[in-house]
Amino acid sequence: MNFHTLFSHKQESHDVPPDTSLWRELTQPSHLDEITKLSFQQTVVVYKHSSLCRISRSVLSRLESKIIEQSIDFPLYFLDLIKYRDLSDVISYKFRVTHQSPQLLMISNGKSIMNSSHYNILDNDLEDFLK
Repeated sequence: MNFHTLFSHKQESHDVPPDTSLWRELTQPSHLDEITKLSFQQTVVVYKHSSLCRISRSVLSRLESKIIEQSIDFPLYFLDLIKYRDLSDVISYKFRVTHQSPQLLMISNGKSIMNSSHYNILDNDLEDFLK
């Protein structure tokens, strides 16, 4: 194994993609308008994920299990930070939160009512945020 192979920042092959049956992909700023509008009817979840981060992969897997176990019925949006990093900056500005990765935001009435990062994401009881 050479130096480049050991220290390359390529996406690792064991990355597990999000469960597409749970998530709506967040790929453009207009989706934030959709999220904001929807948040006046029900709470919306945004998960910001880095496929290059082991913590993010671990949290995603556990979070998805939790969502399924608790039959969470929020609109769930997934942002791939590697592909759409600039969109994370827009989220930070729009919802007045500091960028972190991984990060979970709960959006209600057009505002972030909760955000947490790293393993703290798993400490949240999502059912507490049902409207």
